[in-house]
Amino acid sequence: MIKEVIVVEGKDDTAAIRRAVEADTIETGGSAIGQAVLKRIALAQQRRGVIIFTDPDHAGERIRKIVAAKVPGCKHAFITQEQAEYKGDIGVENATPETIRQALQSLRTEYDGAVSQLTMEDLMAAGLIVHTEAASRRLIVGKALGIGYCNGKQFYKRCAMFQISREEFEAALEHLKADK
Repeated sequence: MIKEVIVVEGKDDTAAIRRAVEADTIETGGSAIGQAVLKRIALAQQRRGVIIFTDPDHAGERIRKIVAAKVPGCKHAFITQEQAEYKGDIGVENATPETIRQALQSLRTEYDGAVSQLTMEDLMAAGLIVHTEAASRRLIVGKALGIGYCNGKQFYKRCAMFQISREEFEAALEHLKADK
């Protein structure tokens, strides 16, 4: 049984989580998250802790940002679009039980007010911003770091929020060489 309550987008995500692990979930019902749902998530955070596990798409990232902003201190589980894709549909509900278990074992905990150990210049030097292949490079490095895919500014914020060390960052950059 997972101690924390897992925040997902819908019923199909809950079903996928329960195929993989024993856990309680709160469903947001999509990206129009109501105040009642946010209050339930805040109560869950106070009592048991919360893991945000949303789809690796624009709507899922929007939900993740809303919940994290309203309920500080959440843990985050990430899967890649490839792990969540089935016949063109992207969602947690498409992930295998093993993929879900791996994501829940590789949680990242946000740390509000964190000072990044990295600079924007580090991201530029690594070709993660202001580079013709920056998006694909961020995808590879984000996957290696377990922080998911996002734009350059959000990537920098996640590195700070999840306290990514310089050593972790440099090890993740090795995946760029292996991918060539």
